[in-house]
Amino acid sequence: MFVLEWKEGAINQLQNLDINLSKRIYKKVDDLKTNPFTKNIKRLKGEKAFRLRIGDYRVIFDIDQKKRIITILRLGHRKNIYKN
Repeated sequence: MFVLEWKEGAINQLQNLDINLSKRIYKKVDDLKTNPFTKNIKRLKGEKAFRLRIGDYRVIFDIDQKKRIITILRLGHRKNIYKN
């Protein structure tokens, strides 16, 4: 089992969403602890991070397999999440 760590920016992004949507995203992210390599997971091109697809929203995260830590970096709508 993996441990979840949330970056402060990701926590703020989650709190700014509709309560039902944030609960849905939190549940899906929590499911990553048991299997961070499910079918909705893809590695981002040019980065070592991964993305989790939840409807129109994406969660960007990093996995440290040695330490068994998943770090949630950011989340947001698919039209905005990949812009710097």
